[in-house]
Formats: sequence, C-alpha cells, structure tokens
Amino acid sequence: MIRNIALWLENTLHLSGKIQNDLISSIIIILVLFFIRRLVLKIAFRRVKDVRKRYRWRKTSAYTAFIFGLIFISQIWIRGFNSLSTYLGLLSAGIAIALKDPIVNLAGWAFIIWRKPFEVGDRIEIGGHAGDVIDQRIFEFTLMEIGNWVHADQSTGRIIHVPNGKIFAEVMANYSKGFQYIWNEIPVLITFESDWQKAKKILISIVKKHSEHLTASAEKKVKAASRKFMIFFSNLTPTVYSAVKDNGVLLTMRYLCEPRQRRGSEQAIWEDVLQEFSKYKSIEFAYPTTRFYNNLSESKNKKKK
Repeated sequence: MIRNIALWLENTLHLSGKIQNDLISSIIIILVLFFIRRLVLKIAFRRVKDVRKRYRWRKTSAYTAFIFGLIFISQIWIRGFNSLSTYLGLLSAGIAIALKDPIVNLAGWAFIIWRKPFEVGDRIEIGGHAGDVIDQRIFEFTLMEIGNWVHADQSTGRIIHVPNGKIFAEVMANYSKGFQYIWNEIPVLITFESDWQKAKKILISIVKKHSEHLTASAEKKVKAASRKFMIFFSNLTPTVYSAVKDNGVLLTMRYLCEPRQRRGSEQAIWEDVLQEFSKYKSIEFAYPTTRFYNNLSESKNKKKK
C-alpha cells in the first residue's frame, strides 16, 4: 500500500522518491518536536501557577522548537549542495529581495529580546499607538489599546498588532520602565474675584493627601533608574502652580501617579475639590463669560466724592 501511494505521488505530483523521503522525514521531525513541546509544557504547568511564568514557558518552548526544527529540516533539504556557504549565499540573496519586511521584523524581534525596550505587561506608546503589551512574537507584538477616543489612558477594548520592525522606525515611549511613575496635572480655573490664596492652600492639601505617599517610593525608583539612565528630579513632592489666564486664575495641581491609576486618582482629587470649594462662597469656578467694564465706577483710581 505504501508503495502504491509513493507511485501515485510520483506520477501525479511528479515527486521523486528522494523528495518523498525528505517530506516524510520533515513531517516526522515536526511531529516529534510538537509532542515534546506539549509534554514539557504539561510538566511545567503542573508546577507553575503564575500566569506570567506560564506565558514565558509557552513562548520559550515555541522558539526552541522552531530553532531545532529549522536546523534539523535544513540538514535534510540541503544535502544536495556541495557547500553550505553557497546555499546560504543564494538563500540570503533571494530572501533579501523577496522578504524585506519579514527580515526587518525578525531583526526587530532579536533587538527586543536582546535590549528589552519593553516586555509583556509594560505600557508603551509607539507610532501613535499606545497600549499594554499582551503578546510578543517573532514578527509582531500585540497591544491592548488605550486612549484614542477613551480619555485618561483607559482601554478601548481593541487589540493592535504592531510589526517588530517599527522599533527601528518609530519613537517608542515606555510607561513602565525606568522611573515607573508619570506626572499628571489637573488645572483648576477660578474667577479673579475668588480668594485664590485660600483656594491654593485647599488644592495643596488635597493633592498631598492623594499622592504624597508615593514620594518615598518614587525617590527609590529614581535612584535605581539613575544607575542605567540619566534620570534625576530635584523635587518629587506634589505642588500647585499659579498662573493668570483670560478667564481667571489658573491653579494647576501637579503630582505623581502610577500609569494605570491616572483616571482613578484624577476622579478622587476632583471629588475632593468640588466638596471643599462648595464650603466657601469666596471661591468660584471660572468659565468663559462676557464682562463690561466701567472705568469710572470700577477703576481703582476713580475719584473719591
């Protein structure tokens, strides 16, 4: 029966006996590596319960099986070449022309593995797309998108596949590496008639309440990051800045927060601001209005009667 199948393949598909043997050997190698990988993962998953470690086991075993499969199968199919260097030369020339983008993506994957500009679980922004890295493969990595039409860096629910080659062509920002905190600012605009000094004291106490506990941890992170990057901050404590705008006095709260807690911290701070300002009639929020000014009656230099 096997001989009949071999004859049919040779007559129908014009596959010689040698090619058939090579195909069968390649399939056997793939199946063996597949079952070995499944066995290794089964043993590893019995001992490892952490989701991140399981993910790394899956990825590492997949890469290892791929590399060994490539080596073994290459040995089968290149026997007809007198010199391995000749084969590699012809192969590289053809690949360079036909597979430019996949080669760049493969080089990008090697760079990501070697230099580790990001890892699975990091929050990054690259090429105008921001999100949490949820998967990393040979030719692409995957983001769970944040931002876009959703405010305050929260998830949109979309998954974005980014070619690894983008790491060479686009500027990348990593929210999770190095400093591991971000500065957030909340502007509060009050009227010129408001008691801005009292409002500023209230805002300082509120922003310290919600973020001052991060200062000590942030200082440790800065010291650790400064060993690798030229990162330094003279002051990490929360503060409030004053400025004058067209519609009133602008008080801007600046504070540290964790990248994934930006919206939650902003909501908590705003709720405290609304509650505290409601207690004082001398403090009012400003908004775009039209005002008519009478120089004779309102000027500071008006004549006393």
